[in-house]
Amino acid sequence: MKLRIITPRKVVLEEEINSITLPSADGEITILPNHVNLFSLLNEGVVKIKYDRKEDFLAIGGGYVETNGEYVNLLVSRAYGQEVINQTATEKAIKQAQDMLQKAKTNEERLEASSILRRSIVDMKLLKKRRRTPLS
Repeated sequence: MKLRIITPRKVVLEEEINSITLPSADGEITILPNHVNLFSLLNEGVVKIKYDRKEDFLAIGGGYVETNGEYVNLLVSRAYGQEVINQTATEKAIKQAQDMLQKAKTNEERLEASSILRRSIVDMKLLKKRRRTPLS
């Protein structure tokens, strides 16, 4: 099955895969070859991609997934791997976002702090995943 992950800036990934597990608006879904036609809203979160003998994890922003069982297209606001995340900076961002939430006076400030907190939590979840591990 062919996977394409597309952000507004570039095609992040284009590879043959065995399956992909995604955070959809209705819960976590896994797409396998010959999957029924699907178009679904995606939440930001961690994506698990399985290849023949390995698996990989990416963080994604919100977006959409489309498949016909032969290809899977992810159209997302952002997508990146563990190698671009700085754990110390992410932990600091979580703390700052929590402080911002407590001190927020306007709805706009609360929304901004919530957004930073959500992204940082997704980044921490991604860091806890194994990096491109061979499957036994």
